[in-house]
Amino acid sequence: MPRHQSRGPAARRRSASAGPSDPPEAVQPPRIIGGELKGKRLPFTPDGRTRPMKDRVREVLFDLVGPAVKNALAIDLFAGSGALGFEAVSRGAAAAVLAERHFPTADQLKKTAVDLGIAGCVDVRPGDALLWAKRMPPLDASRPWVVFFSPPWAMFHERTADLMALIELFRQSAPAGSRLVVEADDTFAVASLPAAEQWTCRPLSPAILYLLSTGAANAAELVAGS
Repeated sequence: MPRHQSRGPAARRRSASAGPSDPPEAVQPPRIIGGELKGKRLPFTPDGRTRPMKDRVREVLFDLVGPAVKNALAIDLFAGSGALGFEAVSRGAAAAVLAERHFPTADQLKKTAVDLGIAGCVDVRPGDALLWAKRMPPLDASRPWVVFFSPPWAMFHERTADLMALIELFRQSAPAGSRLVVEADDTFAVASLPAAEQWTCRPLSPAILYLLSTGAANAAELVAGS
């Protein structure tokens, strides 16, 4: 099992019922909190489709990823506001791929990249990232990846098999030195993660971050041949 302190049912129920007190920070337009673009606000319309990661959670996430983000390819598979991908570029990622299934939101991501002056290193890919588990699109495997899985939390319970298949694909195909980061709520069954015992976690109630360092010697062949 992942290395973390277990949470009892009562604690999980408290977290699940705490929703009304949690949203104020999340519904504010997210801001980039580190790097060259620090302080920049990102367009965001709270409409139920997008759940930006709270600033405090994102700050801890990037503290945990550390220098691994520099010169990496950041892949944000459920981009929403783009906060994770744009933050990664701000902190030194060579490029970012942002997948977003809501086409108007994908269009906004492209505009935001232009407004931030980083359109040349941001690749927005409209469409459902869950389908990547069936056919991985071309990705640059010449450098390590930092892959973010931060979907709507309901997906962990309603689309568990599809989401775990996607995570497993990246666990198997990521280049050496890559990092996978999953943000789930604290009711998620941790044992569902592929190679669950290899992940480390950081509880940030009601969120939990799961991190995995991974790599595959044949990553380039896996990506090129998909």
